Parts: sequence; structure tokens; C-alpha cells
Amino acid sequence: MTPDEVGRYAESLPLVKRKGTAARPAWYVQDRLVVRLHDPTTLVVRVPLGEREALLDAYPESFGVPPRMEAHHKVEAYLDRAEPAAVRAAIDLAWEMQHR
Repeated sequence: MTPDEVGRYAESLPLVKRKGTAARPAWYVQDRLVVRLHDPTTLVVRVPLGEREALLDAYPESFGVPPRMEAHHKVEAYLDRAEPAAVRAAIDLAWEMQHR
């Protein structure tokens, strides 16, 4: 999945708006982060802590949680090896969590 595909998918969800910069775009719903491009091949996706382990177990090659994110509602998605369906599933979880 490319960053452009991530953006198109995120923006297809209700109320999601693109913010950030050209180099580090981010998508928010009602000013709450859904997903952000960290670098050209890495996304940061907000996910509920209760759903994070299931996501990591289902798609171990697609996601990781670096030590700096362990206490946060976030995962990294590795676009160079992530399954597109996995990335969309994580974005959906983030949207559901942030859309209140």
C-alpha cells in the first residue's frame, strides 16, 4: 500500500480530514488522530489498546509496537510489507475509536 492509497482510504471515511505537512500528512476525524505518515514506509495508526494485540497477532508482518509506543493507543504499520487489508483494518479501528 502506498501513502497515496492510505490517504484515499482514510479520506473515504466520514468526517476524516487531511492535515499535517506534505512530507508527514496525517488524517483526523473531529481533530482526533486516525493515522499519520511517519516516514515514507511507516504509518502511525491509533488503535484501542484492547484491540492492539489481536491486530498484531493477526498481521505480525504488517505491524509493530516500538518501545516508545507501548503505553499509547498506537501501532506502526510497515507499508513496504503490510497487507493492504491489514492497514485498512487498523485505520477502521482508529476511525471507530476516534469518531465519537
